[in-house]
Amino acid sequence: MIEIITNVNDTINGMVWGWPALILLGFVGVLMTILTGFFQVTHIKYWMKNTIGAIFKDKHVTGHTNDKTISQFQSLCTALAATVGTGNIVGVAGAIATGGPGAVFWMWLIAFFGMMTNYSENVLGILYRRRGEDGEWHGGAMYYLRDGLGAKKGCKGIGTVLAILFSFFCLLASFGIGNMSQVNSMVSNVNSAFGIPKIAVGVFLFVAVGAVVVGGLKRIASITEKLVPFMVILYFVGAVIIILLHVDMIPAIFVAIFKGAFSIKAVAGGGFGAGLAMAMKMGFKRGVFSNEAGLGSSVMVHSSSNVREPVRQGMWGIFEVFADTIIVCTLTAITILGSGAIDLTTGEAVQSVLDEIGGSSALMSYSFSQVFGPVGAAFIAIAILLFAYSTVLGWSHYGATACRYIFGEKGVLPYRIVFVLIVLAGSVMEAQLAWDISDTFNGLMMLPNLIGVLVLSPQVMACTKNFVDRKIHGDNSVEPMLSMFGDIQEEEAVEVKNGAE
Repeated sequence: MIEIITNVNDTINGMVWGWPALILLGFVGVLMTILTGFFQVTHIKYWMKNTIGAIFKDKHVTGHTNDKTISQFQSLCTALAATVGTGNIVGVAGAIATGGPGAVFWMWLIAFFGMMTNYSENVLGILYRRRGEDGEWHGGAMYYLRDGLGAKKGCKGIGTVLAILFSFFCLLASFGIGNMSQVNSMVSNVNSAFGIPKIAVGVFLFVAVGAVVVGGLKRIASITEKLVPFMVILYFVGAVIIILLHVDMIPAIFVAIFKGAFSIKAVAGGGFGAGLAMAMKMGFKRGVFSNEAGLGSSVMVHSSSNVREPVRQGMWGIFEVFADTIIVCTLTAITILGSGAIDLTTGEAVQSVLDEIGGSSALMSYSFSQVFGPVGAAFIAIAILLFAYSTVLGWSHYGATACRYIFGEKGVLPYRIVFVLIVLAGSVMEAQLAWDISDTFNGLMMLPNLIGVLVLSPQVMACTKNFVDRKIHGDNSVEPMLSMFGDIQEEEAVEVKNGAE
């Protein structure tokens, strides 16, 4: 049975993660960057000030709400909870081991343009969100596919179909990237570091996940806003200490990254130029696995924010990708490349090290143990536990949103029960298969979402110009662009004029 699943998955994976899909992913990021005037660069001071900078001075950003909405900071933390996971540790290690140091460059590149893909998704998410009967905002790629793409002449049918397909793929992805692969990494690392049986860790996670997931978004957000800053800062401090101890290797590490990014040497199993292709593919795939820009996933939590300005929530999307890939993944990459486990001259993993530690998934544990001894391996096991646990919580909301779209409110509770049960399956599944299935589901989600972003790109451009004219250039004569629905636009415009954002 496992062999059949593996073969079927390999076939589908080869199609959804082929070069046409990767080119589409890159093209959409480049297009949105151009259409918004390189917003992530030209307005970096503004979006930094109004995202991470606003946390410390604007109570509206962090203040809890009494209704079904969540704060902007909670939406960021829940989105980061879903993205900052094992992809930042195990995924980066696997990308380097397979694609060489050059994969890091391509991870940076896809993240740079991915900032504006994620930005665009979140802008569209706010523009097309709807308030449910329970008072909670519901938004995501399925909504802008149905109501945005579907509103184009002759596109109602395709918009509806793509919305359902996206929701279905998201439902499956929540069991893969958002559950099985995360849980598998957690139990494997805890078992390796502390000798605790995998099934025991699985049962513990079953209880820990279930206790939060059944409480819905408000409970998930209340946990992630405390957990995410703590785990990111803790990981940041540990990695920076190691990097500072190997600061003399920094020049050689960056030379290896840039040299490996454009290497056209032959590799085992491939012809001349296969080294470059592998570095690009692994960098793109693991970059997307980590920051999820292009998947349309984080839109589902960003759309539940109490924000009214679409661009303001879009800026949180930029910061999300920046924090996840440019900061956390880079720390992981430099730490591993400075550990001696990767030959910086050839760009290949040292086989004796891989044999000793049991594969690339333990490269970060090896790197930390080189400096901190057994405590380092234990630290990474705990970091993976926290990262992956938060990812499971975040993705449970994504899956529930997709389930609600397909089956209505009545399908949400059964989904959450199945999601929690899948935790046990993930704890005993073969690691590589869990990662491969996650890759496939990611790709299946990505395709309909990117089509929606591409078709609706003029609206993102118009909304961005509207915001820049009003908020950055101070043109008060411009009416705000807040929603594509007249009733919501009118209601939100009143609030914005009264000072709410």
